Amino acid sequence: MLTRFAVKNYRGFADKIEWDLSHPSNYTFNSNAINNGVVKNGIVYGPNGSGKTNLGLAIFDIANHLSHKWKKPDYYLNFAYAANIIKPVEFEYTFVFGDDILNYSYSKKAKDLKGELLSEKLLLNGKELVYKDADELRIAEEFALSDAAINSLKTGANNISIINYLVGTVPLTKGHAILRLKDFVENMLFFRSLDYREFIGLKEGGSNIEEYIIKNGLTEDFAEYLKATSQQEFSFAKPTEGDNVLYCVIGGVKIPFMWVASTGTLNLELQYYWLKEMGNATFVFVDEFDAFYHYELSYTICKLLFKGEHQAFVTTHDTFLLTNDLLRPDCFFILKNNKINAICDLTDKELRFGHNLEKLYRGGTFGV
Repeated sequence: MLTRFAVKNYRGFADKIEWDLSHPSNYTFNSNAINNGVVKNGIVYGPNGSGKTNLGLAIFDIANHLSHKWKKPDYYLNFAYAANIIKPVEFEYTFVFGDDILNYSYSKKAKDLKGELLSEKLLLNGKELVYKDADELRIAEEFALSDAAINSLKTGANNISIINYLVGTVPLTKGHAILRLKDFVENMLFFRSLDYREFIGLKEGGSNIEEYIIKNGLTEDFAEYLKATSQQEFSFAKPTEGDNVLYCVIGGVKIPFMWVASTGTLNLELQYYWLKEMGNATFVFVDEFDAFYHYELSYTICKLLFKGEHQAFVTTHDTFLLTNDLLRPDCFFILKNNKINAICDLTDKELRFGHNLEKLYRGGTFGV
C-alpha cells in the first residue's frame, strides 16, 4: 500500500507538498476504509485550481518509468513549475508491503517530451539498496553485480531506472520487496472523463468499451448495472457476430446506445468498464469522477469504487458525499495552498459520527 507521497516543483506545486496516509485517527465506524493502519479509501476536495488533478498525475509519475502499461502521451508537457522549469521535479514514495517499508525517491526532468531520471534512491526498512546521482552509483551487495556492470550502469547514456534493471537482470527471490514494488506500480490506475477520456496504468492499451461489453457477454449485466446505479432501464438488442456497437431497443426500433445516452450515462459506461477491469488494481485515483452525476448516483458509485481490496481515492466538488455514512473524517481530505490534510486535522472540534460534515464544511469549519 502507498502510505506517503511527496512532490516538489511539479506543475502547480512550486513547494513540496506531502500526502500522508499512514496516520488515521481512532474512529470506530467505517473501519473498512482503513487497512492495517493505512487510509485505504478517501475523497479529495479543494477549490478550483488547487491542484487536485495535478496531485493524481504526480502520484502516477512512477508509472512512467517503472511500468510498461498505458501512459498519458502528453504527460511531460507542462511538467515542472513554470518559474523553475530548468530545475528537476522531486518525487518521494513510501510503501508498505507486509512487514517491509520501502522508501523510493527520485528526481526527473522533461526532455524531448520524455522523462529523464537524474537521481534514484531506494531504501528497504531503512537499509539502502540503490543510490544513484550524476556522480555516484551504489547498489547493495545482495544483488551481486560485477564492477563492470555497475560501471556500465553509471556511465550509460540511456538513463534507465536502476530498479527496472534489477528486475530485468537479477534473479530475485519470490516476494522480494522490489518485485512487490514493481507489481504495485504495474497495477495502478488513474482515469477521468470530462471533455475527453484518458487513463494511466493497469492496461497496455485502450479499449472500445462497447466492444468489450459485447465480446464478454455483458450486455444484460450492463443493463442491470444501469438500473441499480441510476434507475435507468435499457433494453439492449442481442449482439450479432462482429458487432462493436451497443444497440438498445426503443419501441421495437434498434438505435445506437450512444445516441440516446446522456453525458452522465456515458460516463457510467466508463465507470462500469473500469469496475470490471480493476480486480487486480492496487491503487486507483479517479479525477472528477462525478462531474456529470446526480448526487445520489455519486454516492452509489463511491460505494462500488471503495468496495475492493485496492486503495481508491476520488476528487470531487460534491459535498453531499461529505458524510460519515460513507467514510469518516480522516478519509476526507482538503487540498488548498499547497497542503493536503484530513478534515479532522483542520479543526479543534472533536468530529463524531453524528456531526453533519457537509454543513461544517460549508460553514468554513475546515478553512474553506
